[in-house]
Amino acid sequence: MLKKLFQSFRPPVPGQHHRRTTPEVINKSQHSLQRHQFSRHAVNIVERLQSAGYQAYLVGGCVRDLMLGITPKDFDVATSATPEQVRAEFRNARIIGRRFKLVHVHFGREIIEVATFRAHHSEDDQGDNHRSSHNASGRILRDNVYGTLEEDAQRRDFTINALYYDPVSERILDYANGVHDVRNRLLRLIGDPTHRYQEDPVRMLRAVRFAAKLDFGIEKHTVQPIRELAPLLREIPPARLFEESLKLFLSGQGAMAFEMLVDLQLFEPLFPASAQALDERPSYTHTLISQALTNTDLRVKQGKPVTPAFLFAALLWPALPARVLHLQNQGVPPIPAMNGAAHDLIAEQCARIAIPKRFTLPIREIWDMQERLPRRSGKRADQLLDNPRFRAGYDFLLLRESAGEETDDLGQWWTDYQDANDSQRRDMIRELGSRDEGTGAGPRKRKRSPSKRKRGGDEAFE
Repeated sequence: MLKKLFQSFRPPVPGQHHRRTTPEVINKSQHSLQRHQFSRHAVNIVERLQSAGYQAYLVGGCVRDLMLGITPKDFDVATSATPEQVRAEFRNARIIGRRFKLVHVHFGREIIEVATFRAHHSEDDQGDNHRSSHNASGRILRDNVYGTLEEDAQRRDFTINALYYDPVSERILDYANGVHDVRNRLLRLIGDPTHRYQEDPVRMLRAVRFAAKLDFGIEKHTVQPIRELAPLLREIPPARLFEESLKLFLSGQGAMAFEMLVDLQLFEPLFPASAQALDERPSYTHTLISQALTNTDLRVKQGKPVTPAFLFAALLWPALPARVLHLQNQGVPPIPAMNGAAHDLIAEQCARIAIPKRFTLPIREIWDMQERLPRRSGKRADQLLDNPRFRAGYDFLLLRESAGEETDDLGQWWTDYQDANDSQRRDMIRELGSRDEGTGAGPRKRKRSPSKRKRGGDEAFE
């Protein structure tokens, strides 16, 4: 799969770097899209804006996905109307954002995003901080420079996202050879890749996400600058990187996205401690993270709920044991060492990706269960079973074992204990004696052939 993404590059379309002032028009007889496939609310917005004298089109992912036979998650509209003019047309609309001013039009639980056509920045625009602003490395800090449809097409990131569908005429307007690239399953940036990544380094993550999600090849000029420019991600606000990381890992192709992030050196700017663990313990770290993401991908495909807490716990865990051991070598007792290392690791990670507290607390609890699960004497086992974080902790234990950690068959013991009746459970506790007391969750020896365990319940992911 990875080989396909990075070695099956198609040649660029002749003249792709020249701006097209007139679009290729694909009439309804030349494409498979039908207006009834789009949200009726989005179609109504387009029709109403056109009736009011504005240009308006359905644009971006919804057009691309329907051409690929994928059901879109949302529907976006691009228009010549300014945000204030759009709001004046719809009572159920509100303007959001400062960096990119947009309009959200609400129809019950459905929200249609309406964006004004944007243009390239001029020197005059750069001097007006209310409209446009860049930092020293070229990253766009504010982008409210409005323009024409043609300019808007050139401002979009990938050719496959620069397709405009008019539900009235049922035509597609294509300024960037996007239909060609959709049909050839090719991801290509519009314009000079280095410049476009400098404008917004998150485009590098979007390239990975779209390639993984759509099973597209990445055009060679688009992929070439990424490794060199990957450190620019460190300039992105941590809150924005949290949202992008959810899109990368919780969209059903997280395992592939992880492989691509590592290959393109984008993983280290996002997860520096985990990247270090990947260098120091490559087989274990790669196996644990890949397995966690594969499990998550399966749940997404099955329509089951997933939570970022379990996933981030897995992404960060490989960096934790060495830190715990370091503190223990300094004389810190095991449990305080675990707590201190966990606190510091999460704090460092939140400086890079702003994981909300509603997820960091469950992460700590899942890790804490790894210390508690070996302690099963007396009534402890039954008390742990009643703990609301038991299922997540148990599933995480099985994940560790699947990556090769030696736990003295702890996962199998807990699997059997859950299936046993009261009498059998008492026998299991008596057989333990005192041999498991004091066992912690520090660094483990590897198993050559880790045995398969049945997965736990859904609670670990919800």
